[in-house]
Amino acid sequence: MIMSEVTLSTIGFTKSSAEHFFARLQSAGVKKVIDIRLNNTSQLAGFAKSSDLTFFLKAIGDIGYEHQPLLAPDQDMFKAFKKEKGDWAIFKDRFMRLMSERKVESKFKTDMFEDGCLLCSEHLPHECHRSLVAEYLNSRWGGALKVKHL
Repeated sequence: MIMSEVTLSTIGFTKSSAEHFFARLQSAGVKKVIDIRLNNTSQLAGFAKSSDLTFFLKAIGDIGYEHQPLLAPDQDMFKAFKKEKGDWAIFKDRFMRLMSERKVESKFKTDMFEDGCLLCSEHLPHECHRSLVAEYLNSRWGGALKVKHL
């Protein structure tokens, strides 16, 4: 299916000060943060704990917030990769299969991602599920997402 191109950013919050994190979102013109973490209430999340993040996004940049755990890996997958130092290639394969089984491309519309930003915890996108979500959706939506990693 051919669609018009939608601008989508991605961001992680670890190794970032709150000032740098919110400045990146604002300068990218983000209108909505789409939190794709399985657990968005962890004490380790600091300013990115869901209740605080919702407030800060609105107050600092008039940016919306929504949690979409359907775009997160399941607990077993997360544990095998993060806690047990699993192999990225195996994680990627399992997570891409999970998104296919969940048929996430049919549960979302491209326009919900317009000026949005996928949020997870990882500092860099190259071994992070946010880049896989964008890659997967782009493969199903004919490259409709113009992805920028902040």
